[in-house]
Amino acid sequence: MAKKKIILYALILAFTFIAPFAFPNFGTQLATLWLMIIVALTWDMTGGQMGYNSLGNIFFYGTGMYVAALISIGRVYDIGDYTSAAGGGIYEFTDVQYFSGVFLGVLGAGVFCSISAVIIGYVTFGLRGPYFAIGTLGVAIAAGELVSNWDWVGGGQGISLPGYPGDPDTGKVFFYFLFAAVGVSVFVFVKWLYETRFGAAINAIRDDEEKAEAMGIHTLRYKLITWSMAAFFVGMAGGISAFQLLHFEPLETAYQTIFLGIFMVVCVLLGGKGTLWGPVIGAILFHLFKEVTWNYFLGWQWVALGALIVVTVVYFQDGVMGWLVHKRPEWFGIQVEDKIAGETE
Repeated sequence: MAKKKIILYALILAFTFIAPFAFPNFGTQLATLWLMIIVALTWDMTGGQMGYNSLGNIFFYGTGMYVAALISIGRVYDIGDYTSAAGGGIYEFTDVQYFSGVFLGVLGAGVFCSISAVIIGYVTFGLRGPYFAIGTLGVAIAAGELVSNWDWVGGGQGISLPGYPGDPDTGKVFFYFLFAAVGVSVFVFVKWLYETRFGAAINAIRDDEEKAEAMGIHTLRYKLITWSMAAFFVGMAGGISAFQLLHFEPLETAYQTIFLGIFMVVCVLLGGKGTLWGPVIGAILFHLFKEVTWNYFLGWQWVALGALIVVTVVYFQDGVMGWLVHKRPEWFGIQVEDKIAGETE
């Protein structure tokens, strides 16, 4: 079994490196796929593993975009002057300024969002169930409205960033590998985390928070740390998106609660909550579904999305992973009683 896992991981890594060169016309779509994997894995950290379903993780994505952009701009120009013209190619960046701005901006976005998660969590984790979901959604909506009326950061017009200093196709590969690096890091991190005592503690919170507290688990501390770690990776993903998109604005791009904010939840439900591979599989399936419907059924794409959600909730309540475990338990090392009985006879 261990050998098969090593081979599987090796094949996935090999495909990750080859994909942008084997499918050069789909560089942006492949990068977006990694973005979906990142936001799905991080949402499942709190929603699936800890039992706190958030509708406000998009706050960290949007905030990450702004923080990364402001760090990159602020190192070279006055932010207020730059955003007043929304960039638009008026200001030039050298190659060193651009790449250092990208890496420092993305890292700074992750750190800022991680700290923000702790601050927000002190208030929102006093809520449970649907109240927590609605509370976090309110934070994301409020942030979008606040930023859209804040002229210093571009207001409703948003921010324009300099383009990749080189061939556009090379730029697509560059951003693909940035997303892929974060995505692989998230997967490796959560795989390790869920096998530790920390993973067992957040699962205990999901199963019965009162009993977990009675057992001596400092539940608030675990909740804050978990959400902070998830926010770190989402913020980094948002920072990368800011440079990839070149121009973004608060409501439709950064704090897009009805798009990416909902998509990340659907990915996890489709793949299977509380599992390692569920968010990954769900993100892949959902991204393929979205690309097909958005390209070939334009005008009906939201109907198709609604149908997908209904089918998932009615027929795959445990997601694809849960359905596979039920139908093919031997694939996951689970022995079925009747098979065991037959072998003993």
